[in-house]
Amino acid sequence: MLDKNWFSEPFADEGLAFSLKITDKLEQVQTKYQNIEIYQTDTFGKLMVIDGCVMLTSRDNFIYHEMMSHPALSIHPDPQNVLIIGGGDCGTMREVLKHKGVLQVHQVDIDEQVTRLSEKYFPELCASNNDFRANLHFEDGVKWVRDAKDGEFDVVIIDSTDPVGPAEGLFKGEFFTQCCRILKDGGIYVQQSESPLLHAGTIIKNMRTDLQNSGFRKIQTLSFPQCSYPSGWWSCTLASKELELDQCVNFVGDIETKYYNREVHSAAKAIPQFCLQFWQEN
Repeated sequence: MLDKNWFSEPFADEGLAFSLKITDKLEQVQTKYQNIEIYQTDTFGKLMVIDGCVMLTSRDNFIYHEMMSHPALSIHPDPQNVLIIGGGDCGTMREVLKHKGVLQVHQVDIDEQVTRLSEKYFPELCASNNDFRANLHFEDGVKWVRDAKDGEFDVVIIDSTDPVGPAEGLFKGEFFTQCCRILKDGGIYVQQSESPLLHAGTIIKNMRTDLQNSGFRKIQTLSFPQCSYPSGWWSCTLASKELELDQCVNFVGDIETKYYNREVHSAAKAIPQFCLQFWQEN
């Protein structure tokens, strides 16, 4: 919500809020699916808000996008075919395409306007949109996965919003089962999994259980800082049917990153003591 010169996203159940000082409102678009707003902030560059929730800022989005992509592609020995569900700002796809061994990426986001506004206001995130390996689809991701072939992808990345509205179906066990089906046996599944501080015993715990029940045998949750998301601390959860997730067998040191490196990857695997009561290592 906007109050004078401040945009604030309150989290009433947690008794907290995140705020940014705003210098200008650049655009607002009501689509068939959601309300998208673009602001200019005082210190965080441009800000995208969807249905009142912060999606990304110019200043700190690189942490999220790098952690959603490079760990999985560094673990997989030969990631060639990658699927991204969501990710309409195209930042995760840009990071995936830094890996020269990737032959093609299919990105499926239900709302084309997220991508078009990103091209306009966050062009740096869309720098790889014209890469010959990039395939953009503006469709329902749940249906797209359901229609995909068995064992079609090496890596599946779910770069979604919170588990409400259009993204709610991306957090259900039935969807996890379909994603397990379209992954090759040595493939890796990645999903943004909210805040360890706020959701360790709810969303993340349930996700890990549902992933295991859907056919994934190896599960690992990585945590990382993300200032503009609830609590400032975020996570992604990796899963595989059989591939061990402990080693970066394909780490490419010459890829340009601003946050991710081998040491960061190793540290992100550490499980905070309070999370151990909720999670079991798979």
